[in-house]
Amino acid sequence: MLKLVGVIVSFFLTIAPAFASQATYAKIQTSMGDITVELYTDKAPESTANFLQYAKSGHFDRTIFHRVVKGYVIQGGGFSQYFNERSPRDPIAYEGDNGLANTRGTIAMARGDGPGSAQAQWFINLRDNAELDHRVTDLGTIYGYAVFGRVVEGMDVADAIGAVETGEGGPFDVEVPVAPVVILRVDAAPPPPGE
Repeated sequence: MLKLVGVIVSFFLTIAPAFASQATYAKIQTSMGDITVELYTDKAPESTANFLQYAKSGHFDRTIFHRVVKGYVIQGGGFSQYFNERSPRDPIAYEGDNGLANTRGTIAMARGDGPGSAQAQWFINLRDNAELDHRVTDLGTIYGYAVFGRVVEGMDVADAIGAVETGEGGPFDVEVPVAPVVILRVDAAPPPPGE
């Protein structure tokens, strides 16, 4: 019996690092406080892997929330506080049709005009934003924005960022925080207590 227990313990010690390497939470450290997100690796594997790869490479370090729309979204992941755009990798596959909705507290990929154009930038929804969801109508497919996680700790921080004074900055005419809100770094993280 002891031998069997030893084999089982040995097995779990062998596979534990593999599970640990598949992070399902990330901590976004900002100049206004921390935001912890749960990542939906099952429903948005491309988006979550992309986000974690950018985080691990340091791409998000010392970038800013360059777009803040009060009561709507806060967006970051692409620009330094001097508005130098960080070089992104190639776009990832479109996952906006994964069945996840842009509800309050979710994190989603920002993108250009085409559905498969998401790269490094992401946003947090400050309210339910159904107009950002993928849907099929009698006029055809309306491509949305791929949700890949949700805030589990620090939504008060996201709301505080969403309430800062904004104006023009860098190449943007509007919606830029007057005082920069800096993303210090993003790291894979353990689940917060209670999760």
